[in-house]
Amino acid sequence: MTVISRYGHGDLPAIRQILLDVHADAYAAEMDDPFHQTEKFAWFVDHWGGRPSFDCVIAFDADEPAGFAYGATADLGRETWRGHLSPTPNPGTTFALSELMVRPKWRGTGLAQRLHDTLLDSRPEQLATLLVDTTHPRVQALYETWGYRKIGERQPFPDSPLYAVMLRGLPST
Repeated sequence: MTVISRYGHGDLPAIRQILLDVHADAYAAEMDDPFHQTEKFAWFVDHWGGRPSFDCVIAFDADEPAGFAYGATADLGRETWRGHLSPTPNPGTTFALSELMVRPKWRGTGLAQRLHDTLLDSRPEQLATLLVDTTHPRVQALYETWGYRKIGERQPFPDSPLYAVMLRGLPST
């Protein structure tokens, strides 16, 4: 049975290597792409994990990590939906889902949605946003079944893919 545990900002030193290991397995076939290499991902883990509002859930099958999801409250004025919505939502009300990863052995089991829902169910923000690589339409379609809608596209870094900007209201709203 898979158990999901929650971690916060202060837990990053204890969970950092788990996140890196799951990423290495999930992206093993794409490690030649500089944007998916471990060093770049480690920077993102430290960046997001350094935020006081960092929230992470990790699924364990026995003692083996099967996947994780994490994010934090979006910085005021830097929400990914900016420039895509008019009128704009209330400031400070967006949770930015940064990563949702499931190791290959557990894909197709519903674990991704369980991780997503567990992470977001207790969040106080009114909105959730995430980015999906536009070359992965099936992933975008999956998020649409979870209540997200595409509101635009952006390329946050010169070496990053072009992403679909997706947004949804959280269950409590």
